[in-house]
Amino acid sequence: MRLTILLFFAMCTLPRLQGQGMEFFHGTWAEALEEAKKQDRIIFVDAFAVWCGPCKMMAQNVFPDEKVGAFYNRNFINMKLDMEQGEGLEFRKTYPVAAFPTLFYIDAQGKVVQQVRGAQDVNGFIDLGKKVMAKADRSGEYAAEYDKGNRDPELVLKYVQALNKAGKPSLQISNEYIRGQKDLTTPQNLNFILEAAVVADSKVFDLLVEHRAKIAKLNSEEAVKSRIYQACEATVLKAIEFRNRELLEEAKSKMKKNYAEKSAAFVAKAEMDYSLQAGEVKEYLAAVKAYTGQAPGNQPAELAKVAITISNSFHSDEKAMKQAEGYAKEAAEAGGNYEHYFTYANILARNGKKEEAIKAAEKSLELAKTKGVGASRNVQIFIERLKAGD
Repeated sequence: MRLTILLFFAMCTLPRLQGQGMEFFHGTWAEALEEAKKQDRIIFVDAFAVWCGPCKMMAQNVFPDEKVGAFYNRNFINMKLDMEQGEGLEFRKTYPVAAFPTLFYIDAQGKVVQQVRGAQDVNGFIDLGKKVMAKADRSGEYAAEYDKGNRDPELVLKYVQALNKAGKPSLQISNEYIRGQKDLTTPQNLNFILEAAVVADSKVFDLLVEHRAKIAKLNSEEAVKSRIYQACEATVLKAIEFRNRELLEEAKSKMKKNYAEKSAAFVAKAEMDYSLQAGEVKEYLAAVKAYTGQAPGNQPAELAKVAITISNSFHSDEKAMKQAEGYAKEAAEAGGNYEHYFTYANILARNGKKEEAIKAAEKSLELAKTKGVGASRNVQIFIERLKAGD
């Protein structure tokens, strides 16, 4: 009998591929405030405790993520403060902490823009950052000046920066500015191009590539690579939104050409995301094989994650579910933790393999006992339901 049992564990419990993650500021709090003023940025503070499990989860699974790094390094001054020692003790006198982790977003004047208790997964953490940036949106101030006819280069740059930070369209303003420039190779204009190249399917992105060496010299090659990655990713998201495969192919092509060392994983992930949203089973399964092959150091977690995605998205496709079962089994045997065995048990159950599912769940229960009563109880309930034939 095919059982349709909901996976108990959320995707956020599974580690993601590691890449260029968040960069943390190592100065004092006073120095961080000063840096925030210089860069016109908000400070993100991870207020943690060394014994805190959810804090460790974010440190291991979220902060090292490439998408998180690309977003937070570009938009925030990032700090980690241990609330039970050092400067953290002084920090919490001004910013009280009642739970760990507490995620603070503080402006350059020291005012809290947003304060959130509890760990976040990768997507939730990025969404939280976007909401914070929207709260601190200053684009309206610059828009008012711009609409009056003010075209001072510094104001236009700040206007585009504010629009980008708030997640608002900026290409129209950027293109108007660029069309009015006779020399795009001035330091001011090169920096403008770096800020304005927000999508790969744009003229300004092509200008970024054309003047790449000069822009990198003014900033850094890493800054250029980060912008290329973000722009290509933004075009992938646009392709998904409009179900436009031509845009997808453009993003993949430009990533291969301009950021080759990261392109294999990027292309596979882009294809995965697009085909998943489009419901293209065959293309998704092929992309999964390519994507998981890019994660040799973190294979079990990545395999378990895609197994869950396949099971939830294509549970009526026999071939897909067979592949999900294979990934889940490999993840469980290689990873050796209760979450992976529990994922495997769920997928076995969905595939109608009741006895094998019970064995996998019992293995999960054995491992879960080391994690506390809550985890053990969840697995025990699952086993009882299986045996009862629910």
